[in-house]
Amino acid sequence: MQPNERFKIAIIGLGYVGLPLARLFLEKGHFVFGVDTDPSKIKQLWKMQPYLSDLTRMELKAMFAGGRFQVGVSYETVAEADCVILCVPTPTNEEAKPDLSYVLQAMRQAVPYLHPGHLLVLESSTYPGTTEEELKPFIEKRGFRVGLDVFLAYSPERIDPGQKGSALQSIPKVVGGVTPACTQYAERIYGKVFDEVVTVSNARTAEMTKLVENCQRFVNISFMNELVKLCEVMEINIWEVIKAARTKPYGFMPYYPGPGVGGHCIPVDPMYLLWKAKQFNIPLPFIELSHQVNEEMPGYIMARMAKSLHPLPLDRCSIMAIGVTYKKDVNDLRESMALKVMELLMNQGAQVSFYDPYIAELHVAGTTLARTPLTTRNVKKKDCLLILTDHSSILYDELAKHAKLIVDTRNATEGVKDKSKIVLL
Repeated sequence: MQPNERFKIAIIGLGYVGLPLARLFLEKGHFVFGVDTDPSKIKQLWKMQPYLSDLTRMELKAMFAGGRFQVGVSYETVAEADCVILCVPTPTNEEAKPDLSYVLQAMRQAVPYLHPGHLLVLESSTYPGTTEEELKPFIEKRGFRVGLDVFLAYSPERIDPGQKGSALQSIPKVVGGVTPACTQYAERIYGKVFDEVVTVSNARTAEMTKLVENCQRFVNISFMNELVKLCEVMEINIWEVIKAARTKPYGFMPYYPGPGVGGHCIPVDPMYLLWKAKQFNIPLPFIELSHQVNEEMPGYIMARMAKSLHPLPLDRCSIMAIGVTYKKDVNDLRESMALKVMELLMNQGAQVSFYDPYIAELHVAGTTLARTPLTTRNVKKKDCLLILTDHSSILYDELAKHAKLIVDTRNATEGVKDKSKIVLL
């Protein structure tokens, strides 16, 4: 590897994974072609208007400042790149089965511009076998030999939106190629920008690595959500239990309950693995049960609300949801269980409004809701504040001073002195 070697990288998909990755390559002196089929994102980038909560306007300006960052909707720039990285969504459909439509469409548009020497890497979360079974045929139909003419690998993204503590380059990068030569090429590219590259034997192993990481979190968070119900009837504070348990210096990893797991990875990836396992007639009961627990949490939250507000019925209540994104300090609504909780409450006749510093407007239960300002007057008018996402910028002490009742599903009010009007999940 040449120490001053510079690559041209085409990144397909400029969302929560692709844009931070583009920034990292740019910071290390490489040239980046950013491609996204959403024209509004491209226009915002041209205007230096950030659409991700993790990037500021100044940081966007810095990305363009060196003249090495080009963005557009056309895939033609793929022809100029050394490496093409796919960072497109991999959701599930209505039946909780894998939806690879974004990946397959990206491949259809990128493949005509591939040439000998290209490295193509998939970073989107998916089931083991996707890279070889779905992407490799696209390349071979063009007459290229994978591992000789064009190189193909998988490298799971490890972006953690909202976390400012650790730089992306310091997070070890796992790579696995379809052939050893593919792995070596991917290691060479990623080794230019990441402090550590972890190579595994093949693409399937790298794909499974990503699923194992998120399935572990999914199962353990669901377990905590199960314990919440037991702790409620036994009058035990689950948050105090976890705080005490985490003092054990070995063998315990803290996971926390909430209104249900959301986001583009943790509730989705286990469904990809479950779908693949069924092809081999291998049951995965832990994942099936965890999915069931996760889907039941919004209903449980609604029941806790009804109990906490009694004798006032839900259809006579005015409730403000505090925080609606899937996790704190991000503007991402994908798979947010907060929306399901709000929908259930609205279906019961409750008057539901919301405040979230990152979201100006919501569409819930067929209704468009504009953000309600978090003023003292508005707080006092509500029968209950329901904390669904614990954004750092919210002053929970002030809320507690003026609210009639707070139901806190995230332990956001831990530091509040007067807890007389607070109900913890």
